[in-house]
Parts: sequence; structure tokens; C-alpha cells
Amino acid sequence: MKSTLDESQPIFHQISMMIMDDIVEGRLQAEEQVPSTNELSRFYNINPATARKGLQELVDRGIIYKQRGVGMFVAKGARDALLVERKQHFYEEYIMPLLEEARRIHMNEDMIIDLIKGKRDKESES
Repeated sequence: MKSTLDESQPIFHQISMMIMDDIVEGRLQAEEQVPSTNELSRFYNINPATARKGLQELVDRGIIYKQRGVGMFVAKGARDALLVERKQHFYEEYIMPLLEEARRIHMNEDMIIDLIKGKRDKESES
């Protein structure tokens, strides 16, 4: 997890995003325990209710689950579900706008692929 929080988004959302990042990147595995509300609140010097809200967001989405008296754990299949979700988000937020702009400036598929690969030609520079 990141060592600091910022003002760009609500803190509870940053907490849930950091845990999801850890799951996607393999730092947290299925059935592994996630940091507790108290651990998060101490580490980030935040209100325990804020940390709890971030964790509850993940429970509500089925990404983690509570085991009474023990803690919260990464749900089986959480990484795969998050990867599917993030790929869809990537497509909608980055690829679709890229393709729309490419059509507007008359770029074909080969030109787009060349740019992605870092190749530039005279026509793409003009």
C-alpha cells in the first residue's frame, strides 16, 4: 500500500483502492488477511470509522469477506473479478476516446498500432 494519502479522493475510497491494487498486483492473495481497521487507522493516522468504511466498501462488493472474531480476508476469485473490471474500465476510459480521436484525425489501425509501439512516421507527425 502507499505510505501516504492525498486530497484527490475521499480517504475511505483511497483505502479501498489501495487494497484492490494490492490484490491485482499479487501482494494480497486469495484467503490472505487484509490489514485491520485499527492497523489502517494507526498507519495512516485516520479515524477508524474512515478505515472501516473503506473496508466495508470492499465487503459490499464481494472483494473481501469478514470472518467474525478473526478479521477480513481476500475473497476467492477477487483478483480475477478486479482484472475483468479494470480491463473494462481501461477500455471505456482510454481506448474508446483514443479510437474516437483517431477517427477524427483520419488515423487507421496500423498507424495507431505503430504509435503504441513507439514508431512514428512522417505522416503521423503532420
